[in-house]
Amino acid sequence: MIHAVLIFNTSGVPRLAKFYSPLHRSAQTLVQKIFALVSPRPASLCNFLDAPELEAFLTPQGEDSERLRVVYRSYATLYFVFVVDSAESELGILDLIQVFVESLDRSFENVCELDLVFHYDEAHHILAEVIQGGLVLETNVAEIDRSVQEAAKVRKESFASANPLSLGGGVVGSRGSALQTPLGWLTERLTGVGAR
Repeated sequence: MIHAVLIFNTSGVPRLAKFYSPLHRSAQTLVQKIFALVSPRPASLCNFLDAPELEAFLTPQGEDSERLRVVYRSYATLYFVFVVDSAESELGILDLIQVFVESLDRSFENVCELDLVFHYDEAHHILAEVIQGGLVLETNVAEIDRSVQEAAKVRKESFASANPLSLGGGVVGSRGSALQTPLGWLTERLTGVGAR
């Protein structure tokens, strides 16, 4: 099971944090501990490591604790970190990180830290297309991109239909009532539509 997905920059500032297991201590402390594990590692070392010190954060007190591993990849100024248990393949999770980054790249056209800051809702949506409840849902980048584009289209249509100033016809209400939007009224006056 995937217990957590974190993205933070090279200074340790979290840009995305999603936990699939209840936390038993502070999330900020957990992020700092993971950053302290990952950041000093040279690029020549492998991208996964055992992390028994994280078990106090993610496993219930008194239960037989699972062996947790941190699987990460560094892209430019961002660390993509997954905390997983022994049921997950480390190489499979590295591939999943690649799928997630490619999906972010397709949505943001070369994802950077600012994309995650200003479009955190879309980043969480992409993550939700890939992982739900700590389990992998989809690994096909084209299918993930299609779902994200479809949701963006529906969201845009929803905003346009709810906005009385939208260019969608000038009439408020779905039943064709006589109530016009200010923009619809102005458009009719300027174009001469409906002139007597």
